Amino acid sequence: MAFGIEKLHLVDTTPIQYMPTLSKELGIELYLKRDDLTPWGAGGNKLRKLEYLVADALKQGATMLLTVGGAQTNHGRLTAAVAAKYGLKCAIVAIDDYPGEVSANILLDRIMGCDVILKADDGRDENLQFDELCPQIIKQYEDKGEKVYFIPMGGSNALGALGYYDCAVELTAQAQEMGLEDARVIESVGSIGTYMGLYCGLKNENSPLRLTGVAISPFGDYKEKRIVDYFNEMKETYGLTCEGKRSDFDIEKDYTRGGYNNLSQEVRDAIYLMARKEAVLLDPCYTGKGFAGILEMVKTGKIAQGEKIIFIHTGGVPGLYTRHHREAFEAELIDGVQILK
Repeated sequence: MAFGIEKLHLVDTTPIQYMPTLSKELGIELYLKRDDLTPWGAGGNKLRKLEYLVADALKQGATMLLTVGGAQTNHGRLTAAVAAKYGLKCAIVAIDDYPGEVSANILLDRIMGCDVILKADDGRDENLQFDELCPQIIKQYEDKGEKVYFIPMGGSNALGALGYYDCAVELTAQAQEMGLEDARVIESVGSIGTYMGLYCGLKNENSPLRLTGVAISPFGDYKEKRIVDYFNEMKETYGLTCEGKRSDFDIEKDYTRGGYNNLSQEVRDAIYLMARKEAVLLDPCYTGKGFAGILEMVKTGKIAQGEKIIFIHTGGVPGLYTRHHREAFEAELIDGVQILK
């Protein structure tokens, strides 16, 4: 519980696990922080944020959660899970095309009783589209008697980031116990909330751990401004004693593969490598892209030989079953399927 702020208890301490085969092959010490093993709604990092956000929703007497993201949002799935667990209704609003089938996260959303509202991208700035659409959707539910609590994309606001402030404290204690005080923490950066919570927790609590983010979508002017504004919001809201300017935020921007949740051979190869060497499944949007970035950073020397790396596995495995990713995997893997007559 950061700064005495009330939260739910959804996540116990998750393990840090050593990856021996990949460590030997890559010449580094590779560990995974297994936040994919959180217990509700197929698991993932967003549950840490939702501990704070949904506690606030319940305190305000909300009857319904509404959030936004892509059609296959992991955050949306976990918002649906927590809503179900606490007897709330839930809706996800996405600026995205219908993928042609109810599968992957959309399937899980609907199994848990969550409404999914899809609007085709009209080409304008996505934030403008959400700003127009969400009030309309909220009003529709409020007209039916619901009290709607809005959760931003990825749960990434000052309150949600406290989930990863807590994780930074947890990580530091685990690292000290395991002799990993000189390790670098690496995580996949989307809506910045996980990164910012970790940054603030590590810096404000004087942790020896270093932090690097691997951007999974283009990190343009909006995010360049947002990351600074986000830190300043955290500092002002919680009275942080640490400092944070843009040059303090270590974000690798060269491994986005051109877009969010897009097809990438390098990412699929990274997923195969992790699965076939360590029996751990990554996803094609976040952790697979982040791990593909780690592989290139090792190759180019951005990660030094012998360096200790703790990669945060943020979950997202249902993304493997998203139609466009699944079809690409199927085309590459069908040759290993024998159909006997």
